[in-house]
Amino acid sequence: MNSARTPALPKLSAYTTLRLGGPARRFVSAVTSEDLVATVREADAAGEPVLLLGGGSNLVVGDAGFDGTLVEVANTGWRRDGNVVEVEAGQNWDAFVAGLVDAGLGGLECLSGIPGSVGATPIQNVGAYGCEVAESIVSLELYDRVTREVRTLKADDLGFAYRTSILKGTDTGVVLSVRFEIREDGLSAPIRYAELARTLGVEIGERVPAAEARDAVLGLRRGKGMVLDPDDHDTWSAGSFFTNPIVPSADAEAVLKRITDAVEGTFPQYPADGGVKLSAAWLIERAGFAKGYPGPGNRVSLSTKHTLALTNRGEATTEDLLTLAREVRDGVYERFGVRLHPEPLLINCVI
Repeated sequence: MNSARTPALPKLSAYTTLRLGGPARRFVSAVTSEDLVATVREADAAGEPVLLLGGGSNLVVGDAGFDGTLVEVANTGWRRDGNVVEVEAGQNWDAFVAGLVDAGLGGLECLSGIPGSVGATPIQNVGAYGCEVAESIVSLELYDRVTREVRTLKADDLGFAYRTSILKGTDTGVVLSVRFEIREDGLSAPIRYAELARTLGVEIGERVPAAEARDAVLGLRRGKGMVLDPDDHDTWSAGSFFTNPIVPSADAEAVLKRITDAVEGTFPQYPADGGVKLSAAWLIERAGFAKGYPGPGNRVSLSTKHTLALTNRGEATTEDLLTLAREVRDGVYERFGVRLHPEPLLINCVI
């Protein structure tokens, strides 16, 4: 028998870090991988739309909610076998990272403080401070909704790229667990991010005790309102709302010239596969949207700490947030000819 729990129907605003979103028609909390597979299989057989919910940190849900079954991925825990750790998809990501560091294990500490669940991390190749999960993932277990089978996918099968994988933009695969390779010497992954290296007082490429790297990352994230705090509205967000844009090589010369003509001085740019990666935060600020820039009725705003986060100031609707997102996106395009794309998953809403 399926042991999944079916609580009273909530609004999705109670389950997203933005604290926005209307109700689902049905809500099921799957507390084991078997529950998760059975619940999704049953809904598919009934022709019922399914929305998987992890930590709710990467979802923007429309005010009308979701007309289907909301499945909370609530299987938790992890098991270690040497330098490989298998983690259940519903496990809180930062609690897992903290557990590794406390056990004297390294490799994922630069991804500390990221909200959400483990199962969501491979979908968009979560990354921060010079690290991506793609560098540590060995494989994952997945329920294939097309073949109706549980499959193992290795890292090379997942098509990892900047903030994406073959799992992003499709709901055919349900992640059940993820295997990560960790460092048993207790040292961090090589420090690659300049701001983090400066904070730690080391050179790029050096390694430090994992606990030191975690503490430094958490400090930097708190300073940008990127560590969840119920009393701080700057953290009522989905993290970075826009990805850093990658301008294709064929368009790069014209776009870079337009930026140079518009703004004096140098600007951040980085080589990327097939083009040049630009800083979304830099473009947003130079397009006239400062930290704290308000949206409709001051119910939403850019974070007062970081321009990449769009925040709910307490009484917002999803449409308020989307209105601000459109204004920022269109303002950057008008000034620089660069199109920003949202990083969160948009459910029953568009920008």
